[in-house]
Amino acid sequence: MHGITRDETARIPEMNRETTVSDERTLHLPDLSIGSFRGIDHLSISRLGRVTLLAGRNGMGKTTVLEAVRAYAARGHPGVLCELLEKREEFAAAHDEDLDEVVSPDYTALFHGRIATRERPITIGPKSVKDDLIIKVSTPTERKESFPDVSTEVDMPLIKVVYRDKTRWLLPVVHDPRARLSWHRYVRNLQRDPLDEGKWPVIECESLGPGLPDNSKLARFWDSVALTEEEDLSLQALRLMDDAIERVAVVGGKETRYRGIGRRVVVKLKGHPGPVPLKSLGDGATCLFAAGLALATSRDGFLVVDEAENGIHYSVQRDFWRMVLRAAHQHNVQVLATTHSHDCVKGFARAAAEIEEAEGVLVRLDRDGGQLRAVGYTEKELETVADQDIEVR
Repeated sequence: MHGITRDETARIPEMNRETTVSDERTLHLPDLSIGSFRGIDHLSISRLGRVTLLAGRNGMGKTTVLEAVRAYAARGHPGVLCELLEKREEFAAAHDEDLDEVVSPDYTALFHGRIATRERPITIGPKSVKDDLIIKVSTPTERKESFPDVSTEVDMPLIKVVYRDKTRWLLPVVHDPRARLSWHRYVRNLQRDPLDEGKWPVIECESLGPGLPDNSKLARFWDSVALTEEEDLSLQALRLMDDAIERVAVVGGKETRYRGIGRRVVVKLKGHPGPVPLKSLGDGATCLFAAGLALATSRDGFLVVDEAENGIHYSVQRDFWRMVLRAAHQHNVQVLATTHSHDCVKGFARAAAEIEEAEGVLVRLDRDGGQLRAVGYTEKELETVADQDIEVR
């Protein structure tokens, strides 16, 4: 087993010459630049595909890249940022205007080194075009201009989100009780934020992994595609594991005997008289079903998948990625996924070399002298990875 290593900047012209892309629709992110976000000081990925698989050792920042894409797609919407923080239990104690202690999202945890400074804003966006999402600590002048009626006696560390010509202010963590009046007025100003009026060009972005999706997420996906052509994609995904699956449905709810369990997925197996719970077929069935639904649900947007190999047998990897590539092309979805598995990389490489209509890109993250870098692979190199069983995790 051996790896392919080459200087990233020297590779890009070669990659562009050798790769022919049949999918001509513009990607939301043809490339990616991330600055001062979580554990990433700076990262530049010079080429993303219709489907991009990120490989690399633990701690290289693969999951952080997916989080950055989610933040970018949402244009820094606080709901998404809070979800990212809650997943890692990143909270901070604060006080409201009545001096009661509250728990607030710790937005400083999003900044590199967990320190929010005016000199090091978060920047996320395409490398080739200036269209960054910027998250930064505001200056006193900016706060005074934006909130002229708010008391400036206390210097509140407000977080400012900027995308194009629009600005969003995030609720600060206020430790000083003297700021409670400023907080109260500040919250009133938030209610008039243009983001809540649907004026920001948010891109839909669904996420899966690293664990199994719960029934509520599966039911939400199902409701968006039920009785449409997209519903067939979930059945197609399930049949990668078991071609005896004939039909699938989501059942249950408040008015059924299963109301204590909630809605759940059941399947009809060939030769079996009644419905069978999807989860009784193993984790792989749930993962495949979720992937098929998520691809259909993410039309014209993003789908990010953390640890894409989870639950999927190595023998199915090639067919799985063929399905993902074709569905991403059909539904105009840009997919970014991570993996620790060599079998997953090999299956992806084989599928990407076979599917002409959608571009599959493999990117390995590693460190060179402490500097995080992204090394991409051409389609020709992907064939070599698959044929010679090259290790690129």
